[in-house]
Amino acid sequence: MKLLLQKIRRGLNTKLGFFLLVVFLFAIKSYWAYQTKFNLGVSGAVQEFLLAFNTIPATLLFIGIALYFRGRLSYWLMIIINALLSTWLFANILYYREFSDFITLNVIKGSGTSSGNLGTSLGQIIRPSDFFVYADVILLILLLAFHLIRIDMRYFKRRYSLTISALAFLLFGVNLGMAESDRSQLLTRTFDNNYLVKYLGLEAYTIYDGVKTTHTSMVRSQASSKDLTPILNYIKKNYAAPNMQYYGTIKGKNIIIVHLESFQQFLINYKVNGQEVTPNINSLYNSSNSISFSNFFNQVGQGKTSDAEMMLENSLYGLPEGSAMSTLGTSNTFQAAPALLEQKLGYTTASFHGDTPSFWNRDNTYKSFGYQYFFSKDFFPEVKDSDVGYGTKDKLFMKYAAHYLQQLPQPFYAKLITVTNHYPYLIDKKNTDFPELTTGDNTVDPYVQTAHYLDQAVGELLTYLDETGLRKNTVLVLYGDHYGISENHKDAIAKILGKKSVTNYDLAMWQKVPLIINGEGISGGINETYGGEIDVLPTLEDLLGISSNKYIQFGQDLLSSENDQIVPFRNGSWVTPQYTKYGGQYFYTKSGKQIKNPTAAQKKKFKAIQKQVTTELGLSDKVLNGDLLRFYKLKGFTKVNKKNFTYNVKKSLSSLKKIQEKLKTSLYYQNDKKDTDYSTDAPELTSSTSLKYPTK
Repeated sequence: MKLLLQKIRRGLNTKLGFFLLVVFLFAIKSYWAYQTKFNLGVSGAVQEFLLAFNTIPATLLFIGIALYFRGRLSYWLMIIINALLSTWLFANILYYREFSDFITLNVIKGSGTSSGNLGTSLGQIIRPSDFFVYADVILLILLLAFHLIRIDMRYFKRRYSLTISALAFLLFGVNLGMAESDRSQLLTRTFDNNYLVKYLGLEAYTIYDGVKTTHTSMVRSQASSKDLTPILNYIKKNYAAPNMQYYGTIKGKNIIIVHLESFQQFLINYKVNGQEVTPNINSLYNSSNSISFSNFFNQVGQGKTSDAEMMLENSLYGLPEGSAMSTLGTSNTFQAAPALLEQKLGYTTASFHGDTPSFWNRDNTYKSFGYQYFFSKDFFPEVKDSDVGYGTKDKLFMKYAAHYLQQLPQPFYAKLITVTNHYPYLIDKKNTDFPELTTGDNTVDPYVQTAHYLDQAVGELLTYLDETGLRKNTVLVLYGDHYGISENHKDAIAKILGKKSVTNYDLAMWQKVPLIINGEGISGGINETYGGEIDVLPTLEDLLGISSNKYIQFGQDLLSSENDQIVPFRNGSWVTPQYTKYGGQYFYTKSGKQIKNPTAAQKKKFKAIQKQVTTELGLSDKVLNGDLLRFYKLKGFTKVNKKNFTYNVKKSLSSLKKIQEKLKTSLYYQNDKKDTDYSTDAPELTSSTSLKYPTK
């Protein structure tokens, strides 16, 4: 043992030995911080390994810079670099504790895109254990100061330094490869900053954020108000005037958007073994008090759910790559539904989601959209087995959301984002006895089970709205955000459709999702207008009596007789009532028959439609990438100041209490300040379960 200790000490007395000690201590410290200071959602052996491994490449690279210098300077540079990296880690620990997210370049630049700064409450945020991140720095200084480790004055060959730098890049490549195998499109789709740190480490995340922000800034810096001219001309030319039969008919009513995760149109009225998969949603779809669209398509790209939200709130398409909410939601200017309804009609606005607030960058994007409140998982009680997949199970989520819904001053605009019907469609036996599909595809078959569970959650919400009386003054808008069963499962899709095989036409129609607008006094039945998610906001604006002819929005009112019924997909394909283009092939939309030899007139028509689709997608991209709405002065609209919003639990609840007392229009006040009852058969809640909602 003594001999071993002597060898270790001799090794540490070399520059390489001291360098490896610094790297080792920093890696251990980082892993400790990841596990105890952040909520990264690590699961499985691969993610556990990457969490421990991912800090090594960056540490080798940054601390390895010191090896290019000689003598004492190289030693002190190692400690200084370590201290700087430790300070960055320390700052992110504090920021994360307050905002459940990591520091971005925009935050550092003071762009105002996060909810202020850490403010005057640092004393409340800091915990004694946070300072442990400096323990290794202090230890290294003491080891050198007391000569327990001697400085190696020998020349460290340049090729060794270069080898270590090359090794750092090689290890990062290995890290990225393993990360991509566990979470495909990690960098291009950018789900959540938590994912990037979990898979690649804090240092790599910081570099990625810097590159992304710099690129975005370059595009923005080259943009000017002149870029708005072709966009305004296009929108003016393609504006669809409202249908006066419906204009303003829901003004002053509460609006509840129910975001149906991965919910496809084929589920409507679909049965398995004689049982309806979604009886509650079916009843809404077929109700005489509903306008239900049978030819409504999802138009998302890589951003999936976030693209659907971008279109729903802004009538702007998602980007061709990545998520616009993730990459631009923090920094861009928007004229979104929450801000429009609050400023134009005095609505209270809130979004609800049972996952971490940083997912899809919602915690920042929602401030840019003008949401006054964002009730994320942080606001919900802690209940055993309450989560599955991407967040709180839908029945529990709806119950928790109702607790805050009753407190919103009316009229309100509230968005409820469900998650249980998300791939890979996980649900335990105690939550369903509904039969699976029998396609033989293990990925696809449970889809109807989670869809049935989602439908039950919607049914419980409807019961609550009826029993509390909210239903009478509320318009429900239910929509599917994107497909649930991807095109990779063609054999299963064919069996569901009752076909031997599927064509590109079938896959185009497979992109249909429901859109249901339901409320007392609304009539219209099944509407066969062709449209997509880009059209929801203009439709709601006209129903609310908000004139949108001056807005920069690419959708058209689905109830307008002037709607051109051209539905672009993000990849450039499209659908119209007459023709469909998908997978490079053309079809008759009504029959599904392929057009193999189009006539000259058809070719001309296809070219014109394609030109409009390409132009529209391109102009929308210019609005987002150039942040062009910052140049557009909309009459009667005040630019959203993101500093006015905070989604901190304590501050949000305090604000909500004050506004309730001031306006006295919430359901809670109408019920003599008594909580309303919400009934659910969620098995996670028993008679002995005590729901404790956070107060701070």
